[in-house]
Amino acid sequence: MGNYGEQLTREQALQKLRHYCAYAERCHKDVINKLYELDVRKKDHDEILATLIEENYLNEERFAKQFAGGHFRIKKWGRNKIIQALRQKDISDYCITVAMKEIDEEAYMHTLERLFEEKWSSLNRERNRFIKMRKVSDYLIQKGYEPALINELFKNLS
Repeated sequence: MGNYGEQLTREQALQKLRHYCAYAERCHKDVINKLYELDVRKKDHDEILATLIEENYLNEERFAKQFAGGHFRIKKWGRNKIIQALRQKDISDYCITVAMKEIDEEAYMHTLERLFEEKWSSLNRERNRFIKMRKVSDYLIQKGYEPALINELFKNLS
């Protein structure tokens, strides 16, 4: 690690993690990874996590809500990609369900329609309609949008 045996005290580690959590919302997995990165003794992990939760620096539901809302609004991710990313961070199904409610249905459909139209028109050189449809579909699925919703948009094409 580079600190050659000079391990942080529990209080020093806690102070560093308070800053880490105050800077941006974190999930438990992020904090645990940071504990390992800081070379904090394994026996101190649970107590540090408990303190951060108690002091409200660490709140998985709040993290999940912010993650879902932000990734939808800023990165234009669909529900499937957001859910997959939250699962990779070991977020509970309960918190994922709560987080998905942060995404307004009308805004979601509007964003999907806009992405669909932008991608469709960006492929104006593609003469084969089926290849064009596949490229648009692949793009939107990769962004995390549901195939059933995408198929509805194709039905509305003139």
